[in-house]
Amino acid sequence: MAKMTIESAVRLGDQLIKEGIITPEQLAEALARQQTTGDRIGESLVNIGALSSGALVQALSTRLSVKGTVLRHGLIDPKVAKSIPKDEAMRLRVLPLFRVRDEMTVAMTQPQSLPTLDRIRTVTDCTVRPVLVLEENLEEYQRKYLAEEVNVDSFLASMEETDIQISEIEAIDEGPVTDLDKMVEGSPIVNLVNLAILTALRAKASDIHIEPDRDATHVRYRIDGYLREMLKPPKGMHAAIVSRIKVIGRMDISEKRLPQEGRVHITADGREVDLRVSTMPTVLGEKIVLRILDKSMISFELGDLGVRGQDRAAIETMIRSPYGLMLVTGPTGSGKTTTLYSALDLLRDEATNIVTIEDPVEYQLPLINQIQVHESVGMTFVRALRSILRQDPDVIMVGEIRDEQTARVAIQAALTGHLVLSTLHTNDCPGGVARLLDMGIEPFLIASSVLGFVAQRLARKICTSCKASYYPAPNLLERVGWENRTNELFQKGEGCRECGNTGFRGRVGMYEVMLLDTEIKRLVQEEQGQSELRAYLAQTGWRTLRDKALDLVDSGEATLEEVLRVTRNEGLDVGDPSGRGGAG
Repeated sequence: MAKMTIESAVRLGDQLIKEGIITPEQLAEALARQQTTGDRIGESLVNIGALSSGALVQALSTRLSVKGTVLRHGLIDPKVAKSIPKDEAMRLRVLPLFRVRDEMTVAMTQPQSLPTLDRIRTVTDCTVRPVLVLEENLEEYQRKYLAEEVNVDSFLASMEETDIQISEIEAIDEGPVTDLDKMVEGSPIVNLVNLAILTALRAKASDIHIEPDRDATHVRYRIDGYLREMLKPPKGMHAAIVSRIKVIGRMDISEKRLPQEGRVHITADGREVDLRVSTMPTVLGEKIVLRILDKSMISFELGDLGVRGQDRAAIETMIRSPYGLMLVTGPTGSGKTTTLYSALDLLRDEATNIVTIEDPVEYQLPLINQIQVHESVGMTFVRALRSILRQDPDVIMVGEIRDEQTARVAIQAALTGHLVLSTLHTNDCPGGVARLLDMGIEPFLIASSVLGFVAQRLARKICTSCKASYYPAPNLLERVGWENRTNELFQKGEGCRECGNTGFRGRVGMYEVMLLDTEIKRLVQEEQGQSELRAYLAQTGWRTLRDKALDLVDSGEATLEEVLRVTRNEGLDVGDPSGRGGAG
């Protein structure tokens, strides 16, 4: 930023006073300091403690009508940072941050400079999305990312230590300490692993993937169901990274041929988080996935999950029943487990004995007895469920019904006075009936035990920071029967820093609920097919997942393209990647 005159500084000061960010006395003190130091007025305000760097950037970006940011690790792709030669980047006072397709986001001290923008377009052959940064902040990160030969060890060692504390937790196959273990402790690798975890937490990622490749290690985060590459350490660091994660996960670092599992409890950014660690040998080395279990970022309130109106009333009717079986269906990663936790959250109190059987236990809840499945020692869903029935339970949650045996024991529990909640891998509610029949469960048992089905999906929400109007392609409108709405504006996200230039930020659930009324029970007992069941539901005005999803389009929460992706054919094949990530 060019130095401000006293007149322009007063205008900035007046803006800050008007917005209640600083006082007239603080402005006067900063102006007096400016006369002796020659600092910019914003710098003077920051130096006297009247203003934070972030607040100054926000104020300046408002004046210039551009986006602003404070640079940090994780926001910058080291490979993209060198898209502009160092000398030219220093002369232009710019730093490329990241690139999405042919659009590059560039940090600039003068984002309003047209000649600078034109030069960046020429050098990078990309359209440019400028963001304002303070000059001191820019110079710090130019030094770190534009060095001719970046020594990764020195770079990581020079970083401020990330505020992550590793807590003791149950040991899984804890192995002997090796020379590699000693090498990792206290080395820059610790900073790198901490940085990867902390950046993932701040980006609200559900998983961290650390993958070996021929030339480098790829660190990718799953955010809103999609993987994004965030870091790319050299391949020579991969073994040390794997060793560090195994050490904190209490795994055997000498075992590289077999998959392993571990768990880490950490404190970061003032909150406690669990990490579930899984390793898998590949031909290029071990791959690690860390599932982030951050209860502070998960709401177990049905309304927050997107369950509304009649759907919520129907679900509450089922979970308030004294006995019976409620089944939540959907593909992996569609949020089924979170829905079950929400139901348990409504039920738990000192007068109710709630027991769960899970594989694995993801979130620990007070007043609930949670049991971890260990098939290697014979602690299966079926064995645990049979034993639980002798523990005087009121409510039982079974993580998943995978086979006929588990289904039969769950149904028997429901018929003998227990409320049983579980999940099933089917596309929709009517498909849940067909799945139980395929398992070999008799129709009369289904009709007499099952309270109802809930089918769900997760759709990415439109980013509120870059929401804009657009006209969807006519063929998309035709696919949902909206041919008469071709002249109507809909909502989508254009992409911004807040959403990583994706146009999406966060996810929302969509649900269909089918209670087994008298007529549905009759159809089930008569072994009528799905077509007859769907025909009856259509007569009652029952609304499908697709119908509920289109409501999100009308309300401006999701795009038409996203809804069609998630609900194509009004259901997904089991295992479809749509909606991956998060508790499922």
